[in-house]
Amino acid sequence: MKNLTSPLAFAFALAAFSAQAADLPSRKGVPVYAPIPPAFTWTGLHAGLNAGYGFGERSDFNGFVGGGQVGYDQQIGRMFVVGVEADFQGADIKTRDGGSFFGDIFGSSRQKLEWFGTVRGRAGVTPFDPHFLVYGTGGFAYGQVRQGFSGFTDTQTGWTAGGGVAWAPPMLPNWSVKVEYLYTRLNNNSGNSFFLADRRDTRFHTVRAGVDYHFNLFAAAPILAKF
Repeated sequence: MKNLTSPLAFAFALAAFSAQAADLPSRKGVPVYAPIPPAFTWTGLHAGLNAGYGFGERSDFNGFVGGGQVGYDQQIGRMFVVGVEADFQGADIKTRDGGSFFGDIFGSSRQKLEWFGTVRGRAGVTPFDPHFLVYGTGGFAYGQVRQGFSGFTDTQTGWTAGGGVAWAPPMLPNWSVKVEYLYTRLNNNSGNSFFLADRRDTRFHTVRAGVDYHFNLFAAAPILAKF
């Protein structure tokens, strides 16, 4: 009996030690904290390129436009976005029928828009998806116009207004694509020409597609937990 008691006592002591060891703190490493990605926002600086088509009120006045833009947007709450944007465009919008001598004198002249730019405010909403922006825009416009029998070149100023849609693909959060329409009216600043055609304002429409890169300079950096 005495020989049996010693092994039993040893077994109970070993079991008690194992139970206490199980209650000791684990020495395993703490799992790495994976921060939740920040919600998408339109806030920040953007810059990009665009290209499209321009046409005037006369059917023969049309051509290519292309250039670049830079701007800044601020998102307000979940749905509203306001910002400013400036762009500069090279243009080949011109009269395609060549005009005529009498037309140049009496008002139906050859005309060419060589370049133009705008500085605009814009305001929009994201009604369906945070990545999809619908906006209106308008502001100051300027451009160089060569027109009339004299071939006189004038830098004209005026205004522009329009709107567009932009989409930032979720898989490419720093990029967005857009389609935009603008109506632009440039005032003739030297309307004292002898030729009637040289006294006209320049009015035209543009439809263009563009791509922007968003720098997100002011986005908050993710906070990593420390243990």
